Amino acid sequence: MIYHYVASRANGQLIEGDHEARDVNDLLVFLTRNQLKPISVTKVVAASGLKRDLFVSRVISMQDKIFLAKHLALMLKLGTDLFRALDILIEDTGRPAMKLFLKEVRANLEKGQPFYVSFEKDKKNFSNVFTNLVRAGEESGNLEKTFDNIALMLTRQEDLRRKILSALIYPALLMFGSVVILIFLTTFALPKIAVAFSSGGFTIPLFSRIVFGVGLFVSKYVFIIFPLLFIGFFGSIYYFWMTASGRKMFFRILNRIPVINDVVKKVAIQRMALTLGTLLKAGVTITKSLQITADSSGNEEMKAALIRISSEGIEKGVTIGDAFKREKYLPVTVSSLISISEKAGHLDEVLFTLSNFFVGEIEFALKTVVSLIEPAMLVFIGGIVLVIALSIIVPIYQLVASI
Repeated sequence: MIYHYVASRANGQLIEGDHEARDVNDLLVFLTRNQLKPISVTKVVAASGLKRDLFVSRVISMQDKIFLAKHLALMLKLGTDLFRALDILIEDTGRPAMKLFLKEVRANLEKGQPFYVSFEKDKKNFSNVFTNLVRAGEESGNLEKTFDNIALMLTRQEDLRRKILSALIYPALLMFGSVVILIFLTTFALPKIAVAFSSGGFTIPLFSRIVFGVGLFVSKYVFIIFPLLFIGFFGSIYYFWMTASGRKMFFRILNRIPVINDVVKKVAIQRMALTLGTLLKAGVTITKSLQITADSSGNEEMKAALIRISSEGIEKGVTIGDAFKREKYLPVTVSSLISISEKAGHLDEVLFTLSNFFVGEIEFALKTVVSLIEPAMLVFIGGIVLVIALSIIVPIYQLVASI
């Protein structure tokens, strides 16, 4: 049975918490052993044996994670005990997935499990970084500051994600419009023009015959071609984003495309600086922080670089600054600043500064990419229209010239 108690120390300080005991007498023994004088005791309804609703999504959004971190940090700062904070959040949140998760957290705490274990079990929603930050905060007894840092980290990640998406919306719409125009021209307009010329009874130039032939072929097999393209498109997305080998190949391709490789690298550096800085600030050791950051980097080259820094440098007695300087993947500026900050004793602060700096660099690089994509798409669709127009104009010109 779980009991919620309010007790006082010898100096008059009030203590509030929850404890699992067989009965009230067992709870009183626990309080007496800890030199606490009971003021009030309330039986708590156990949250174990939770029923899972198969129709409730288990996905916890980034906004919900930020909500959780911010509110836990606030309540713990105000002296609310963890059980009471969870009860308040369970009552306050309107998100089924978050409510169910919080109930499971409370149930696990009642069973005597550490707080971080609940996050560790839910790997689909909470990253290794999140779990290790909670663990470090719990072990150091400073959960409120840890959740403050988590909230800040997640907010910065979400802000950067939104900036990248907003920068890519216009090029994506332009590409979609180009595809729609291309489908219309090749499926509907071009076949009708081809039939009209073919029934005219005069010789069509080779160039026009090829273009008309493409249009007639696409029109004839449209219900085979487009489903295959659709399957191929989403199959490629799944392979390149959901599989390890696909992601590795995807980043290799991106790193060979001028301008885009610059954006990818800057995003990787920004994420590395933010994650590593947050972990170090929470008190996680440098080698463990590097390993966690590498695993969560999402970039194969950055992951390999951080593993080399740890295994071939720091673990062999090399200083953090020198280990980073050896790594050729990182810019000299980044390595030098990390080296200087290590000697000054504020490595986490410099990493946060680097993270903020690279947010601005990413925004500028994205503007450059967008400024190149827009004219490229216009030239592409313009070229298609020009080819179709010439396939129509050339035979008309020859027909007029032969009269």
